[in-house]
Amino acid sequence: MTEPTFELTLERIALIRRMVVAWNSEGVGAPIVHPEAPYGSTDRDGDIFNVTGDDDGADEEHRALGDALAVFTANAVLKPGRYAYHNTLAKLASDDVGDVFRDETTGETPEHVTFDVTAEQVARVQALAIRWDAARDVPAVDTDAPYGPGIELPAEHREMQPVLQIFLRYGDLGPGDFARTAAGWRPA
Repeated sequence: MTEPTFELTLERIALIRRMVVAWNSEGVGAPIVHPEAPYGSTDRDGDIFNVTGDDDGADEEHRALGDALAVFTANAVLKPGRYAYHNTLAKLASDDVGDVFRDETTGETPEHVTFDVTAEQVARVQALAIRWDAARDVPAVDTDAPYGPGIELPAEHREMQPVLQIFLRYGDLGPGDFARTAAGWRPA
């Protein structure tokens, strides 16, 4: 019996690269795709159309990005090193989700982030427990067990927000079919 497969397309990879990673403070806290601007702007369907060219099916494609994100985090590779990115969260409201860089007093957050990513952090991204947050209608990391049941939180757990953002922007993975196995998402 073969496992059902999921197709990671070039368009889905392009949408993953546009995802805005915020911080969900529920439970022990974990990264979450920003619910108001998952792909960089508050026009979710327009952002999807700009990548796929499909007027219909934006909602279905958005839902598929939950599995696409899980496939990408489990299989993409990223070399440790120093990375920089434009922090889209600087232009977004922080009512529901936050930003680990946001100053609690002023409410300000940097527009540009430069961050050193270690091999250990890359391994943690690949172990993240990605799930669908039905209440917010976006992919998220499990806030009760971010790295899986019984796995202890590292001291630098909050650094996973910028590390995941960097991983999505710079991680290397091509399109293909993937199957969900007992060991997680693997190439089919």
